[in-house]
Amino acid sequence: MPRRWKVAGVQFDHFHMGDLLRMVQEHPQADIVGLCDPQPERMEEARRNFSVPADRLFTDLDACLDKTRPDVVILCPNPAGHAEWTERVASRGIHVLMEKPFAASLADADRMIAAAQAGGGQLAINWPLRWYPSHATTYRLIEEGRIGEVLEVHYYDGNRGPLWHGADKVEREPTVEERRSSWFYQRRYGGGSLLDYLGYGATLGTWFRGHGKPEEIMCMVDRTDGLEVDEHSITVARYASGLSKFETRWGTLSDPWTHQPLPRCGFVIRGSEGAISSYDFESSVRLQTRRDPAGCDLPVDTLAPQEMNPIAYFLHCLAHERPVEGPLSPEVSRIGQQIVDTAFASAEQKRALPLFT
Repeated sequence: MPRRWKVAGVQFDHFHMGDLLRMVQEHPQADIVGLCDPQPERMEEARRNFSVPADRLFTDLDACLDKTRPDVVILCPNPAGHAEWTERVASRGIHVLMEKPFAASLADADRMIAAAQAGGGQLAINWPLRWYPSHATTYRLIEEGRIGEVLEVHYYDGNRGPLWHGADKVEREPTVEERRSSWFYQRRYGGGSLLDYLGYGATLGTWFRGHGKPEEIMCMVDRTDGLEVDEHSITVARYASGLSKFETRWGTLSDPWTHQPLPRCGFVIRGSEGAISSYDFESSVRLQTRRDPAGCDLPVDTLAPQEMNPIAYFLHCLAHERPVEGPLSPEVSRIGQQIVDTAFASAEQKRALPLFT
């Protein structure tokens, strides 16, 4: 019989916890065994949605782990807490799925990697864009050599703002006070569009480039009156092959899962023999090659069950005793974090900087 996996959800700072718990509930070999957050009211929606018994709700992490003994813990703290929460869970040998971004800093990312290695469990970082069929199809086409060597990655992504929707993409209208009090808009907790979305482009871009690293980074962010974080950033990365661009935006006219804004959210990737446009939530990608300069639209792949979402993928890797690969791996995500840290410093110092190591 297939093993059943016990999964706990800890720290509800990020509303993506609701999406991840739904994936656990729908997985045929997984059970939600506990929820934990210092603020009980933040667990209420998940308790109702997934019929979690009252004796499986906790405000203390140690009590949660002692009683539920999970195989996997989903962590959704604000970025400033990623290292601390990973260390507390991973020290028990429990596998950790951390919701994006990787960390608030490269130093914190290294703490997380060290904690997982010391505890003996796996660490995976979930980047939701990884599971969009358009981007998975793009990776396959690149691996097949359809556009030759990847030379440039152009990325633009974001949404109306992090508080304009909740779990399951339920739309809402945040109040001014909610914006002021949310960690998304507070610098000390890792708020801002750069830290929210640049990791997506930098990490998936690294995946598309076969783990290649840039040599130099230049970044500029907007300055919005009344906010201490950015809502728009543009990062230019110089690779040996040339320049790539990563742009993040809170405040698009529409959310890409409802109506694609302009510019469209997603990637345009240029290679030595062709190019691919891969936009979020779209049913096809466009391929242009030297042999076919007019280009063609290709339907996106139908993903295998274990490739459809992070829970299915992570549990598949654990069941087969395989390390996670691609954007979820600490190796690739660390390169993305190098780019993010360098970009953040570049924006502060208003100059180009060599890639942080």
